[in-house]
Amino acid sequence: MSLDKTIIMDENIAILKGIGLTMYEAQAYVTLTSLISSTASEISENSGIPRSKIYDVLKGLIKKNFIDVEDGRPLTYTVKSPVEVLSREKERLNSEIDDTITRLTNIYENGMSQVQAPIWRVYGVEKIIAQEIEIISRAKTSVNMRIGFLFEGEGEALIKAFKKNKKLNVNILASPTCYINDEEVNIIRLFQDADINIQKADIPFVKVLICDSKEMMHTYTKFSEDKRNVIPETAIGIWNKYEDIAKNYDDRFMNQLKKLKKKSR
Repeated sequence: MSLDKTIIMDENIAILKGIGLTMYEAQAYVTLTSLISSTASEISENSGIPRSKIYDVLKGLIKKNFIDVEDGRPLTYTVKSPVEVLSREKERLNSEIDDTITRLTNIYENGMSQVQAPIWRVYGVEKIIAQEIEIISRAKTSVNMRIGFLFEGEGEALIKAFKKNKKLNVNILASPTCYINDEEVNIIRLFQDADINIQKADIPFVKVLICDSKEMMHTYTKFSEDKRNVIPETAIGIWNKYEDIAKNYDDRFMNQLKKLKKKSR
């Protein structure tokens, strides 16, 4: 067997082990996908699985619905289509992961509510954007943002998060433009093109995200001397779960939004 084929086979076996097969079961299934239909001794010979183990391995694959067996002397084992088998397993795993996310999120949020001083610092652009996405995904009704600048890739990540959580009422107040890597970005157009409600406003070099009037995050960063580009390594987010503070900021946001809408009429 060539080196490339060996690597591919090893990768396939690793993936099958990842979805619950044993090493021998994965080896047997991968082998049978090329043989299609074969006897236990032939599968053992082609896969390298000891003959003393092969029948138990094949029984395991039958139980897991990866192969079929036909009566005869000897028994004949037939592989099930990888599309059928792996699509089924993918649906099962996705369902289990979704259930796990729900259970662990409930535990996480209950734990968060017990923290005495619910304020955290988040360092680095990637972690800040990831925290923003997490907060948005947790929101139930509303997300309000004041945007004075954007990091590279942040606008697209926010838009994707907003569209994924379709039940949200999203309002954004933003500076007309900012610079990313010396290129001017039209913040208003970026979000308008994505059908997200955004209003032009005089926003300083700061970003505020408020969700459900319950939690919020301020993001700060230093800028280059010409005040155009952010200096990513200086970025810091202040994530705050004091509901009274979040509610106060949200009320001020809505008042500013109403005033701007009245002026634009």
